[in-house]
Amino acid sequence: MEKFKVTFYPDNKTVEVERDRTILSAALSAGVYINSACGGDGVCGRCKVILKKGKVITQHSASISLQDKEKNIYLACLTEIQSDAEIEVPAESKLDLEKLSEEEIDKRLGGFYAKAEEVELVEPDFEKKVFTPFPLAQKLYLQLPRPNLDDRMSDLERIYCQILKNKNIKVSHTNLVNMRLLGEMLRSSDWKVTATLGNKSGIYELLEVEPGDTSERNFGLVFDIGTTTVSGQLVDLNRNKVLGTKATYNKQAGFGSDVITRIIYAQKQEGLEKLHNAVIESMNEIVHELTEEHKIDLNDVTSVLCAGNTTMIHLLLRIDPSNIRKEPYVPTANFIPVIRAYEAGIKINPRGILYCASGVSSYVGGDVTAGVLSLGLDKKEDLSILIDIGTNGEIVLGSREFLIATSASAGPAFEGSGVSCGMRSASGAIQKVKISRKDFNVSYETIGKAKPRGICGSGYIDIIAQMLDAQVMDKDGKIKAVSNKRIRQNDTGKEFVIAFKEEADATTDIVITEADIDNIKRAKAAIYSATLILVRHLSIDLEEVKNIFIAGGFGTSLDIESSVRIGLLPDIERSKFKFVGNSSLAGARQMLLSCDQIKRSEETARKMTYFELSVEPGYMDEYVAALFFPHTDLARFPSIRTKSIKI
Repeated sequence: MEKFKVTFYPDNKTVEVERDRTILSAALSAGVYINSACGGDGVCGRCKVILKKGKVITQHSASISLQDKEKNIYLACLTEIQSDAEIEVPAESKLDLEKLSEEEIDKRLGGFYAKAEEVELVEPDFEKKVFTPFPLAQKLYLQLPRPNLDDRMSDLERIYCQILKNKNIKVSHTNLVNMRLLGEMLRSSDWKVTATLGNKSGIYELLEVEPGDTSERNFGLVFDIGTTTVSGQLVDLNRNKVLGTKATYNKQAGFGSDVITRIIYAQKQEGLEKLHNAVIESMNEIVHELTEEHKIDLNDVTSVLCAGNTTMIHLLLRIDPSNIRKEPYVPTANFIPVIRAYEAGIKINPRGILYCASGVSSYVGGDVTAGVLSLGLDKKEDLSILIDIGTNGEIVLGSREFLIATSASAGPAFEGSGVSCGMRSASGAIQKVKISRKDFNVSYETIGKAKPRGICGSGYIDIIAQMLDAQVMDKDGKIKAVSNKRIRQNDTGKEFVIAFKEEADATTDIVITEADIDNIKRAKAAIYSATLILVRHLSIDLEEVKNIFIAGGFGTSLDIESSVRIGLLPDIERSKFKFVGNSSLAGARQMLLSCDQIKRSEETARKMTYFELSVEPGYMDEYVAALFFPHTDLARFPSIRTKSIKI
């Protein structure tokens, strides 16, 4: 197929594209982002460009005036390239989201901001996940029969019939732009085209038609949008294969560390827009890194599936979240229809689609639904608990018979934010620690065996457990006044040195402070007390629970003994604990790869009951009692009580 070189100014980027590609599509391939709020349907009029050189074919649009035509101004989404070309993108047509500077983000996130980094998610193999692949968006190569005097079916109907014949899929509609392009494209491509189909709640739309066979290039993205961390995966939809996984801090953290402060900020002038742009910037950073590294054209990324708590999804879609924090705590929507990804600002194929996992309530969102789906809690006969440890700690209790969920605000400490030397689970993060009881000497293990840069959530849990066992601190979290080079006074109390700067990839010593310990103490108390209250509410004994699934962004390094030692997890038979990593991301991927799993997830969300902790008598008493390591009532932690440890 004939190809042409197209250069975009002022970026001075050149890309080679096939004849009949739109300027908008070519720009995306070149990494030039043109504002197209309508996703390329030719109705918003925001993608005006100036043709400096070359030949094009364009469609009529009310957005282009006679004066525009005289100045060689075209809509990028309606204009097809017919030769080598030079195109200027005016400033007002560029998609330029308001950005926080990296320096400002670094400052607000405590000095550990880093761009999207590759992370390894080792998923558990204790249960097979079996489902029929049927992706949210799929590409079909069609060799259409030529029309003749005996077969005068219209071009669009011809495509619909061939899709029905090949895949038994009934397509119900397409957009006007596709129909305008169809006649010439079918004939110039010798009736050989690729159709991209999107599943919108069981209704199939013809999203795009391309000349030739591009069916081998079909990719999707999944995101877990956490309050503190955004994780994403690039998936080959034809081969059901994950090509790469990356994570970065959610840049919304610059406006508040939890959902409540962000909801409040959203009510300020332009606050909602800034929060939306911040999370989109975090996501697009991951999109860019993954597609660049794997040499994927953004036009071949046809679908995105997002899971996140209810507030994160509202902010992603620029929906006012204010009622989430107002009694009776009702969100605008728990079930979000499939939309164009470009409507949300995600930089993929302009006609690519976005689905957000269904939520349950204001404080139990689609990330929990995705987690339940990935673990099959909705199908299990045994009673199980899912504890998702993050800024918003969510707990689900149930089986195939029932599911009940609650949420506790744990804060961002377990995700490496809000603590003095915290960082995500990335290269250089201290994740395992041993402290000598004799001289307080510290040995540690970092992710990737790199020089230490900071401490991740699992590292903090290990450190506090070791400090208790080595008698570095008391059970209330106060560091003891002992003469040792690792214990010293700071402005707010004492701190303990984990790694001196000479041995670290850091400009200062890596320490844990009494303020950090206090943050961890409050976070673990929120998770533990919420779990116990939920079990007690249903008059269930913890011993009746067969599985406790621990989810969160810890990698695979969370130590169960350390978690019990500090009172984060209950002191029960250890074989019941199963660490499952980022269950939200795993569930989102299942949905991206199978529309049947989307349907099942929606059924699960409708089935789940939300339990409001704030109105439960005794919750605050339970929480306060848990503000010690491991707890004020050591009878609940018999394995700790029986150890000959002076605490």
